[in-house]
Amino acid sequence: MKAVIFKEHGGLEKLSCTEVPEPKIDPSEALIRVRACALNHLDIWTRQGMAGITIPLPHILGCDVAGEVEAVGSKTDGISKGTHVVAAPGISCGRCQWCQSGWDSLCDEYKIIGFQMDGGYAEYVKVPIQNLIPVTEKYTWEEWAACPLVFLTAWHMLITRAQLKKGETVLIHAAGSGVGSAAIQIAKVFGARVITTVGSEEKEAFAKKLGADHVINYRRSDFSKKTRELTEEKGADIVLEHTGAETFLRSLASLSKKGRLVTCGVTSGPAVQLDLRFLFVRQHAIIGCYMGGRAELNEAIKLLEDGRVKPIVDSIFPLEETRTAQQRMLDRKNMGKIVLKVA
Repeated sequence: MKAVIFKEHGGLEKLSCTEVPEPKIDPSEALIRVRACALNHLDIWTRQGMAGITIPLPHILGCDVAGEVEAVGSKTDGISKGTHVVAAPGISCGRCQWCQSGWDSLCDEYKIIGFQMDGGYAEYVKVPIQNLIPVTEKYTWEEWAACPLVFLTAWHMLITRAQLKKGETVLIHAAGSGVGSAAIQIAKVFGARVITTVGSEEKEAFAKKLGADHVINYRRSDFSKKTRELTEEKGADIVLEHTGAETFLRSLASLSKKGRLVTCGVTSGPAVQLDLRFLFVRQHAIIGCYMGGRAELNEAIKLLEDGRVKPIVDSIFPLEETRTAQQRMLDRKNMGKIVLKVA
């Protein structure tokens, strides 16, 4: 089968489109004919290499998979060949206390498709049968591929961890990103007032179209000061932080008393220095978020099927142009998800 692989960590030049063997499935797995696979920053970090993390090489990236079931193992029920599916990107044991309580991503055996195991930058990918979520033809393959990771992450951050309540104010960073564009929509469905940040006039219009109530261009204004102005100096009840070092301290300064900061990413760097006095005097909560559980993704898929939220596709590239697609993400040009069209 055709796939994009890398044999060693490094720059974009390490990616190559080539022929590799088709995956062999176990009795409890299914083989998916990949129709589309969306990009995530995790793909870039995995390709570049992360300290302390070893993955099998050569490696196939891609955790956001949409496609058709090509074959199923002998120990699978309810899914048959030809079923249209998206793959829940997190794989867990399904037996431990964390899995049983819906906290799949805390499982000791937790893995992510395209990270610790081969993913969807290929014509076929194998996944456990329990990771398949049947979907309708409401959206295109590319649109479905744009959904799993970002809507799961946004749901986990806002609904599960921050416990968003109707009428609260949420500051969401980077409206043009996958997580940002998903979070804006989910927050509005749950009755929040949404403030978001962007880096261009083009993205200002994009954010307003998504439903954001206020849009701050961080290149022209200090988003922390502007957030306080917009809330009559109260601050945001929740800040959805997925940028890291570049924004973290000002994100804390944007919070109201008893505010909650939920964080899931470090695209601008992982290290920050906190003044703990500020944290405890204002009684802030900093809440770590990592992916989410399949039950949460099922809830997000229901919103998508109902049309209450929608996939946001920025651009579509053929598999052979994966380097160009990743460069677009590195350049922060995207508004929504960048997707590879596989077949």
